[in-house]
Formats: sequence, C-alpha cells, structure tokens
Amino acid sequence: MMRRTLLLSLAGLFISWSATLAQEPPQMPKPGPEVQRLGYFVGKWQGEGELKPGPFGPGGKFTTSDNNEWFTGGFFLVMRSDEKSPMGNGQSMMVVGYNAEQKVYTFHSIDSMGEAETATGTVQGDTWTWLGESKMGGRSLKSRFTLKELSPTSYSMKLDMSTDGTNWMTMMEGKATKVK
Repeated sequence: MMRRTLLLSLAGLFISWSATLAQEPPQMPKPGPEVQRLGYFVGKWQGEGELKPGPFGPGGKFTTSDNNEWFTGGFFLVMRSDEKSPMGNGQSMMVVGYNAEQKVYTFHSIDSMGEAETATGTVQGDTWTWLGESKMGGRSLKSRFTLKELSPTSYSMKLDMSTDGTNWMTMMEGKATKVK
C-alpha cells in the first residue's frame, strides 16, 4: 500500500513537473497600438515658427532640428532637439511614452537652460493635445501644446499658456517637416 502511494505521488510529481517544463518561458512584453502610434514622430524633423512677445521674451522667429528614435524595447520615444531662437541657441531632450493604466501619453523634457517639464497627452484622430503645469514666480502656470498631423511628413504646432486654465494666451506657433 505504501509502495503504491509512493508510486502515485512520484507519478503526480513527474506529470506536474513535465507540464511546467512544457510551458513556454514568459514572453517579453510588446508595445501596444497606443505606443506604436508614436511611430509617426520617428526620424529627423526640421521645424520653424514664431514665438509671440510676452512675459517669456520679446518673441521672434525660431528653428528646430529634431532627431527622434525608439528607445531599446520600443516602449519610449527619445527626442533630441537643437533650437535657435531670439533667446539664443539651445538643446533639449524629451522622452515620450504611454501610460496604459491612466490611458494617457507621458512627456518628460529637460533642456540646456536648466528647465524640466512633464505633461500628459491624448490623441484624437490627427490632433495631439499635451497638458502640463509648472510654477513660475510662485504662480501656477498651465500649458497646452497642440500638434496637428497635416500629412505623414508634416505637422503644425501651437503652445498656449494660462494662469487660470480658462483664459489662454498663444505663446508659439509653427510647423515641422520630416527630413528624408
């Protein structure tokens, strides 16, 4: 009887162990369609536009040269930008991804003027809207960056700022074109 119990136990362990070994190893996660949507921005882009006069400076023309590529794994887009504006030349680096739990795009930026920004974004059709909030001089300042895809190789952009979230002032407008 004991021998039979032992054999049945060993047989059960063998079957259980065999089933465990037969399972495939866990698969690496793959980016979902929301992340893949960021692929629109991959590549080199040239931008130009106008900064509006206001509390951030005198305004004037600006140009950008951007190089955007997937970070290893394909979940985040790393964007590097060289800018020329009336305030001088500068650089920035941005990381863009998607938060599936909150169902929003994420944006993190640092620049050569010592500024760091974060924002969350949504996309409706061909229009991306990014909302952020920061402090300046002890006051809360809200930002709204709108980007409209005009074609697979061009987009328009606009940056609005507000102190109350109701009354918005346009700070920048421009356009970017993908470089072949």
